[in-house]
Amino acid sequence: MAAVVHVAQPTDGGVARFVADLSARQAAAGWQVTVASPPAPRFEAALERGGVSNAPWPATRAPGPTVVGETARLRALLTRLDADLVHLHSSKAGLAGRLALRGRRPTLSQPHAWSFAALDGAAATAARGWERVGARWADVIVCVSEAERERGRAAGVSGDLRVIANGVDLEHFTPPDPRNPAALRSDLGVPAGPVAVCVGRLCRQKGQDLLLTAWPAVRARVPAAQLVLVGDGPDRSALARGAPDGVTFAGAVEDVRPWLAAADVVAIPSRWEGMPFSLLEAMAMGCSIVATDVEGVREALGDGPAIVSPGDVPALAVAVAARLVDAGLAAGEGTMARRRVEEGHDAGRQLALVTEVSLEMLRSRPRDERRSGRASRFGIIGE
Repeated sequence: MAAVVHVAQPTDGGVARFVADLSARQAAAGWQVTVASPPAPRFEAALERGGVSNAPWPATRAPGPTVVGETARLRALLTRLDADLVHLHSSKAGLAGRLALRGRRPTLSQPHAWSFAALDGAAATAARGWERVGARWADVIVCVSEAERERGRAAGVSGDLRVIANGVDLEHFTPPDPRNPAALRSDLGVPAGPVAVCVGRLCRQKGQDLLLTAWPAVRARVPAAQLVLVGDGPDRSALARGAPDGVTFAGAVEDVRPWLAAADVVAIPSRWEGMPFSLLEAMAMGCSIVATDVEGVREALGDGPAIVSPGDVPALAVAVAARLVDAGLAAGEGTMARRRVEEGHDAGRQLALVTEVSLEMLRSRPRDERRSGRASRFGIIGE
């Protein structure tokens, strides 16, 4: 029976759902699975439902002076858990985990979006440098889109970079029949009128500020239009203070499906991504989507007028408004979106492929090799 530790930070959003689903699948297959993560009641409850153990690992989301202590605590925790394989999720876990392990046991790193994509100037240069160094301490790096792998290669990240595209539960996320968004809105407390929905953590990455800037132009063309932001995050107060008319903040919700079903169009104005789960969920629900041209979007959605350049507020406004006034256009795009997600983004396939990579790593680096002190194929000797 394989023992695996997943190290996760963040503990919300699409990455957290992926970690919970993957760890539950592995536990059901008989693996001994532990998830190390910062305290987060909702995430811990999801792990418990999947039969997965949780080990507290206090860690902030952003890098900084806390990394030294976080790395030391993670090293001690991983030593105690003595896993056969460690799977690191997102930038902070990838940073602390690779520094803690330095190749001393099989390590799978999954950035879910490169750390340097969020940065500019000297900070971005430093992050690219770290990812080049850190790559030597990962047996495999899993990218969630071909575009993410290409960006990594362009930044000089070497090693074994595999692409396993994000997926979505196609039975859980399925278009309502019949599709009647207007009928759902009163139950959700949304004012009457055409509705755009944006689902995601309220933070700079997700670009809700860009959508709010675009919204007056949308309302100039569609005066009754309503915008609903579903989610919570560090930027909520600032976004709410500057919000124009016709905007509702729904907050964090347990189930996004009713909100997607109530949407005439779903907006995804992200500044950077790997491949957003929110995009795949909206596609699976048969929604018309307007998204920015960040990593993973074009691979999932295909080429079309619904993809605009990141930060292009006027183009964002035009694209959203066009779908609010043309129900036929929106319906056709929703049908095509569902077809595309069925063809290439089933969550079961994604989880199976990630587990297959994990098994391959375990076969290539037997437990006896780790116990003998031979750290890895990179020649890094244990302490």
